[in-house]
Amino acid sequence: MATASSTSDVPSKQNGGTGTSLDVSVLRELAKKGLVDALNSVNGAKTLVLDPTLAGPLGLVTEVSLLKHHGVDKMFWLESGPLTAATTNIVYLCRPLVKWVKIIADQLKRLAREPSKHTYTLLLVPRMSTLVTRILEEEGVLGDITISSYNLQFIPLADDVVSLELDNAFKDMWVDGDETTIYDSMQALMTLQKLYGTFPRVMGKGDYACRLTSLLTRQAQDVSDSNTNMLNAGSGRLDSLIVIDRGVDMITPLLTQLTYEGLIDELCRIRNSHVEIPVSLLAAPTVPAQQDAAGSSSTTAPPAPGSSLTKEKRKKHHLTTTTDPLLAELRDLNFSSVGRKLNQVARRLDEDYKLRHQAKTVAQLRDFVGKLGGLQSDHQSLRLHTGLSELLVPLTRTEQFNKSLEIQQNLLASYDISAQLTAIEEMIAQGAEMQIVVRLLCLASVTAGGIKLKTLENLRREILQAYGYNLLPLLLSLSSPPLSILVPNPLPPSTLISAAASKYPYTSLRKSLRLLLDDQDSVDDLENDISYVYSGYAPISIRLVQCVAQKGGVLSNPSGDKEKKPKDNADADTGKVQSVSKVQAHPIVGWKGFEDVVASIPGGTTDIVQKVPGGVHGAVPATVPLLKDQPTTTVVFFLGGCTYTEIAALRWVGRQSRGRNFLIATTGIVNGASLVESLASIERASASGQSKDAALL
Repeated sequence: MATASSTSDVPSKQNGGTGTSLDVSVLRELAKKGLVDALNSVNGAKTLVLDPTLAGPLGLVTEVSLLKHHGVDKMFWLESGPLTAATTNIVYLCRPLVKWVKIIADQLKRLAREPSKHTYTLLLVPRMSTLVTRILEEEGVLGDITISSYNLQFIPLADDVVSLELDNAFKDMWVDGDETTIYDSMQALMTLQKLYGTFPRVMGKGDYACRLTSLLTRQAQDVSDSNTNMLNAGSGRLDSLIVIDRGVDMITPLLTQLTYEGLIDELCRIRNSHVEIPVSLLAAPTVPAQQDAAGSSSTTAPPAPGSSLTKEKRKKHHLTTTTDPLLAELRDLNFSSVGRKLNQVARRLDEDYKLRHQAKTVAQLRDFVGKLGGLQSDHQSLRLHTGLSELLVPLTRTEQFNKSLEIQQNLLASYDISAQLTAIEEMIAQGAEMQIVVRLLCLASVTAGGIKLKTLENLRREILQAYGYNLLPLLLSLSSPPLSILVPNPLPPSTLISAAASKYPYTSLRKSLRLLLDDQDSVDDLENDISYVYSGYAPISIRLVQCVAQKGGVLSNPSGDKEKKPKDNADADTGKVQSVSKVQAHPIVGWKGFEDVVASIPGGTTDIVQKVPGGVHGAVPATVPLLKDQPTTTVVFFLGGCTYTEIAALRWVGRQSRGRNFLIATTGIVNGASLVESLASIERASASGQSKDAALL
């Protein structure tokens, strides 16, 4: 672990996140305990057959050693084909999807023909399903298996981020019409209330967000009526819940993320907080103190060139600030600032290593040796992120990447839409990735209020001819209600899409919510507003959060107190302009002041003040005062997924406010490519692949 001297200027709660006052590690313990209890319900040694999509989420809450300790002898992926189990007990752990249940039923029939007898248990995540029971009954194996559940809810991804890790939540709601995610989200939010107290105020934007808030408040009231000890406002740690429906802001995920963590997700794909990187970047660097006695060795230990890194074998690495102190500094930076930050860290480490030459006495030597472990940790972290940056830089310099960015910026500025559509057509002819083309086309439709019918039909035809007619269901889903983000303009008279649902008021929102900040001189200027995450564009979803929690930030620069001071007031060592303290957060009063702006965005709007039992006085509003020395936490829940850039922007908002922290909750982490792949039912293959034997044991 890093020593205080090596990370003293990098406190994670100040620089790496919103500094939430809630300890979300208890959610991980709840998930772990639930899994242990579920496994212990089956006595003796057991074979665990695991839904592959659950491997990542489970890896965030438990370890293989824990599974072995509770009787798991062997583990296999749940997939078609025969199953060979050495134990009497076979435990299936999966989500309640038809494809998994069909496989389980087939394996039960195969195993029934074998002489050895087995006992079968099915653990459904996060809860039991009538559909599963019906399918097993139709297959004639319902009586052969015991059905139970493993209630996996929020999983902490960071100190201020929790996720349900549902990869297909958006598709389930907006394409398949399956609202199971809404109920599961309500259950998870109820757990938060039981742990930390009632949300005094619940707000939401979007039709599905309204359904969730209505279900949540109704459930909370029923629980409070039946058991007053279950929910209470005594903690005073939560001041509100803001639910943002992903469908309210489809522009943000369609854009290319430009923060460090967001760009890693775009180009390397982060799954369940893990990214696959070259093995050499994870190797321990040579410590300078053990090299040249004259101190001539480099402390940066540069990795192999980017060209050779791309050819290396890759290994999964967990991106976490727990073991990587530098990640907290880098993850939310605009990528253009990452090189400068890495250079600063390298210089700092170099100075720390040079202290060994100043150690003359035994006590001084002992102090340096005590710091050496922290220096090695920081050194390894620097090597890792330098290598990752070297992997990303060539990808950001390709013609396809830069052409895509140029089209995005022109569409956001509503500049010459027809020319941008022509450029998209050229990208199809040049063989650009399907996901990039579809994202750009949808972005053009949303920002321009639709695309001319003849032009849209030509582009659809070219996409099908270039990438395959198997994408026809994808194009139909994008054009059909309730999604309707790829539509003609004007709409045909026979269409079922209402004008209100298809016409997104982007042009008016661009002014009223200050979405584009194009008058910034440098990256330093950009980082005075949330728009730095997209180099000049502010995510609509976070502007909506500001409408509730930081109203001044929507109308003007919220860091107005942090305006540049004259150069003679700049920091003498770094040359950076210093800033004054945070602004005291204002009380939560709902959408007040922005009612018209919020109402212009398609989808319902809700604002509910919850009440809690008040003893002899009956039910009273659950209010939480804002105190300077006791900050409260605002929970922002993204229904349908959020991006890493939105997380970075919300952390920025938290850093500007004194007295209010943010806890970011979501159904899952998404980006434009993952949304398109989900809608197209394209499975994301792992670079390292999967074997039938889960190899976790």
